[in-house]
Amino acid sequence: MIVLHNADWIDDYLVFTTIKMMIEENEDKPLVSKKGIFVDLILSTAFFLFMALVVLRPHVPSEDPTAVLIVSGMASLCITGIFWLATNMFRVTLVDFHRSKKN
Repeated sequence: MIVLHNADWIDDYLVFTTIKMMIEENEDKPLVSKKGIFVDLILSTAFFLFMALVVLRPHVPSEDPTAVLIVSGMASLCITGIFWLATNMFRVTLVDFHRSKKN
């Protein structure tokens, strides 16, 4: 029985060549564009304002309007970050889906 030691270089080579082939075949259209970033920024800003001013404001247990704005804004900032990540992941997945559909 032959036991091969230090055969990790084979795995490294296969991973490297696979990644190289994927990069070479997908150079036609970038996954992220400036237009997409701009659209996501506009959507995220609108989502932040909607969450901070409409949805979260009534749920802050305070009578002080400044405290209500600060707390609802901070909570909305966290939720908007998740929204921004989700829109970016959706956009990248959609571009990759259309790319694989063409091939």
